[in-house]
Amino acid sequence: MSGPWSPRRCITAAVTAGVMLLAVGVPAASAAPASDARGYVDSTARCASAEATVLFGSTDASRVAICSVSGGKYEYRGVRLRDGAKLIVPATSNDNGAFLAENAGIEYMVSAKSLVLSVGEKVIREESMVDFHRPGAQDAPSAPVSATPTTPLPPPLAAEVGGSGSGSRRG
Repeated sequence: MSGPWSPRRCITAAVTAGVMLLAVGVPAASAAPASDARGYVDSTARCASAEATVLFGSTDASRVAICSVSGGKYEYRGVRLRDGAKLIVPATSNDNGAFLAENAGIEYMVSAKSLVLSVGEKVIREESMVDFHRPGAQDAPSAPVSATPTTPLPPPLAAEVGGSGSGSRRG
């Protein structure tokens, strides 16, 4: 058959319609989440003050902040974007400028490059930073350390708005 509704043309029309539906269903790209010198607005990944903010960043799956707290100590404040799970635990600094936090045997290492989750020597997951800030670094308050995000980030989840929860397990 070679008429207007031949099997080949029907398949071509169906494939074209399917591709068009996929294109319509893809959400528009959004900018990085709103942030200021304290971290991400309306997020757990936010410090109490700009002076307490050591760094903050986002991966495709997480948002994190490292805050200085009393006594020269640090605090890891993270949220998993998939479900809004929060984790607020003490953190330490290492010689390479990265920060380490631990919860339930899982270690979280935050650097300008990535967030690495591990158990002992075994890396569970490494998430590349797509947005990273170190406020006050080299006279550029809240200046991004990395290039423009390559992956759009979603807005804060309803579950993380307020950022006052603590102790939830991430990972």
